[in-house]
Amino acid sequence: MKKELAHYVSLPYTLLVHSIKDESGEYFVGCVLELDGCMSDGDTLEEAYENTQEAMEGYLEVKLAYGDPIPRPIKEKDMLNGNANIYLPETLQQRLTVEAKKEGVSLNQYILRKLSE
Repeated sequence: MKKELAHYVSLPYTLLVHSIKDESGEYFVGCVLELDGCMSDGDTLEEAYENTQEAMEGYLEVKLAYGDPIPRPIKEKDMLNGNANIYLPETLQQRLTVEAKKEGVSLNQYILRKLSE
């Protein structure tokens, strides 16, 4: 099982770490996007990254022990193809369409600008 675990740990999973500031202070949280619920934290960026890698190893170890399916890493070309499909409530789409027309741009351009702000 160690060899199989090492194989999965070596795969290019998407590990994200970001800073949090809330009532408990300032810290960092990391997560592995493809592995639902696989996350950890730390006082520093490096600590959160290392702790998240440890959490990933534990997550994968449990999946292997129980014979559960293990999600594969998302291929970068699939993740970053420039396309994203979202479904909007009709009222929101109508409002955004009106706002886009007022500004003389397409709905896609308007939404992109709003998301970029």
